Amino acid sequence: MADTQPNVLLIHCHDLGRYLGCYGVDVETPRIDELADDGALFENHFVTAPQCSPSRGSLMTGRYPHVNGLMGLAHGSWELHEDERILPQYLHDAGYETHLFGLQHISQDTDRLGYDHVHSEGNLYPGVSPAVHQANRARNVADVVSTFLEKRAFDAPFFASIGFFELHRVEEEHGRFGFDADYYATDDPDEIRPLPYLPDRRGIRLDLAEMRGMVYAVDEAMGTILDCLADTGLEEETLVAFTTEHGIAFPRAKGCPYDAGIEAALVMRCPGLADGGDRYDELLSNVDVLPTLLECVGADVPDGIDGRSFYPLLADEEYEEREQLFAEMSWHDMYNPFRAIRTHRYKYVRNFWHLPKVYLSSDIFASEAGREVREEYGIPPRPYEELYDLQDDPQEDVNVVKEPRYQDVRVDLSRRLHEWMNATDDPLLDGPLPPGDDDEISAWPHEESSTHD
Repeated sequence: MADTQPNVLLIHCHDLGRYLGCYGVDVETPRIDELADDGALFENHFVTAPQCSPSRGSLMTGRYPHVNGLMGLAHGSWELHEDERILPQYLHDAGYETHLFGLQHISQDTDRLGYDHVHSEGNLYPGVSPAVHQANRARNVADVVSTFLEKRAFDAPFFASIGFFELHRVEEEHGRFGFDADYYATDDPDEIRPLPYLPDRRGIRLDLAEMRGMVYAVDEAMGTILDCLADTGLEEETLVAFTTEHGIAFPRAKGCPYDAGIEAALVMRCPGLADGGDRYDELLSNVDVLPTLLECVGADVPDGIDGRSFYPLLADEEYEEREQLFAEMSWHDMYNPFRAIRTHRYKYVRNFWHLPKVYLSSDIFASEAGREVREEYGIPPRPYEELYDLQDDPQEDVNVVKEPRYQDVRVDLSRRLHEWMNATDDPLLDGPLPPGDDDEISAWPHEESSTHD
């Protein structure tokens, strides 16, 4: 714990996963890489849900989506439970002045979140129009944050949640969902390393080339904020954490229980604590971030938090590593319930509805990548159970759930998953979950077609 309470910047963006140079991807992200070199990078950080609001809700509450109530998109009338508390509220109690910049996407009612100061409008996007999101684009948000820091428009210590719209797909002409190539730079598709879990097709490369423009914008915005911290003399008294809420917006990633869907970057720098360029390979969940930040600033970690602080890891103290972590999905733009458990070696997925194996949300389905994956693979029914040996099959291509040599593993992980669902009062155990108030009823399947038992 620091001798004095550091300022805290929690910077987050959409749909990035770990598509960064510091995670071994062939993309130039020098400013985020610099933060990792000066701080700490977590190689096995995963999220509780491969979708926006539920994952962000876990980040901000330290609790699983089905525990805090945010089991679908916030702009689809899903909300945190009324008594749920979030990170800025805990930090306010610890003496922090709290600020919101840019995107938040965990509530339609910004006042509900309890920030002392809200610095931008339209924090929750109601659609995917580029014009709607202009204020939340990374460069614009970074400029507002820099002005705030330069003018010292705060009482220390302060907490700032800083949200970027990128890398969310946007709707373009003819119903295509891309990455707004008119606004961002585009790389040469022929010079991009293909994704290992998808076919190497031209349309997928085109999507990746456009997506990289958004990656560069995020990195540039990070540089703007980091430079401002240095120029204003705030660097040595500020904890900076950068993360995202799930994997990139491609088939088998966003919206899916595979590692490409639930992986997330986590890079931290904290003077005197996470400042040595260390890389950690311990399993971490994004429910762990809230208790860790609270412990880093000397605040009490409340009871009822699902996450566990990894502060001892940073402080070089005795740390009991996670043996497993959990992920889930209930609602997105359609009913898509699954629960999953991941250990260092295995991934077990329990599907509660017959849906396509390669889940495609509306923006991905209408993209070039979505079209080409449908052509390559088709969309077979998703199995009742999935089991992957991540050591032998890191891309999760081969479901070994029926192989005799894996039956002990299947039984063990299935039991552990069920015990977790019981311990956390998962409502899915009682049957299919009804949609949020404004979700399309046409997306709600009839109960008799359920695979739930």
